[in-house]
Amino acid sequence: MSSPSFIDEVRVFARSGAGGTGMVSFRREKFVHKGGPNGGDGGRGGDVVFVATTGRTTLLHLRYHPHLRAKPGVNGKSANKHGARGPDKLVEVPVGTVISTLEGERLVDLDTDGARYVAVEGGIGGKGNARFATSTRQAPDFALPPGPAVEVEFRLELKLLADVGLLGFPNAGKSTLISRLSGAKPKVAAYPFTTLAPKLGVVQVPGGYRTFVMADIPGLIEGASDGAGLGLQFLRHVERCRVLLHLVSLDPMEDDIHGDAESRFDKINAELRKFDPGLAERPQVVLLSKTDLVDESRLRETSAAFEARGLRTLAASSVTGRGLDQVVHALVAVMDSPEADA
Repeated sequence: MSSPSFIDEVRVFARSGAGGTGMVSFRREKFVHKGGPNGGDGGRGGDVVFVATTGRTTLLHLRYHPHLRAKPGVNGKSANKHGARGPDKLVEVPVGTVISTLEGERLVDLDTDGARYVAVEGGIGGKGNARFATSTRQAPDFALPPGPAVEVEFRLELKLLADVGLLGFPNAGKSTLISRLSGAKPKVAAYPFTTLAPKLGVVQVPGGYRTFVMADIPGLIEGASDGAGLGLQFLRHVERCRVLLHLVSLDPMEDDIHGDAESRFDKINAELRKFDPGLAERPQVVLLSKTDLVDESRLRETSAAFEARGLRTLAASSVTGRGLDQVVHALVAVMDSPEADA
């Protein structure tokens, strides 16, 4: 399950405001003989509007307040006074929020700051009886009824926006790497699923002013696309990443637990392919991690095996800092290549 502080999927109930009632009224003033109709219109009801903002990073605020209600329009009054429009209900959501029906139909992807989506429109205001006066009907005693409120349920799903997404089995070293490369401070420990929620970090490119965003995607395991482990909850975040940095640990214990380095790499990519065939085709860089735990011959042998498959292969140790600058520069080169935007 997701961390309590990171909520990436919620169900909400959005209710627009009903229109205000049109007024049935006639002029009743001293010295005014047979005053005509003067009932004003009701105001339109408020809309429920989702607004994407960088000021929000999770959907947690909607988990505990899922009922979103706009205000109704104000009723019309006599003397041809029209009711005011009901204020809209503006609902802030993080950039990267996808809004869908409960049946799974995608309605909108709010992937830019300030993007707006009118989820339900307010009811139209009722028309007062002054609207219906004619030369042959000088005293209409009726008004047009207002439009009702509309309530619709939506599913909101957050997909993180990042330039680089970190992949790999649990304990591959993703959390340690992002903590070394950026200002992110994820929890780090030697047990599976330490990362219970995706973490974003801003990486400063050495020797310049350029930065990019890196996402620490929680550890995937075989069967993730079928719901095993935390896979289904976080595979969606990989979709937003332009480049994937695939960490393959050289810790000898990982061979005994999950198989050799190449088989672990293949298992993760198989899960990506099952979830979305296009994900496995996303540009990937292989990073052999925890190089401080093996000798040089093992490192060269494993690196050569991946390179023989046509894969960009790097090696680094987050503990010693070896190779980290080269990793950053290699990622920038891939991001600047045409394939990253294909």
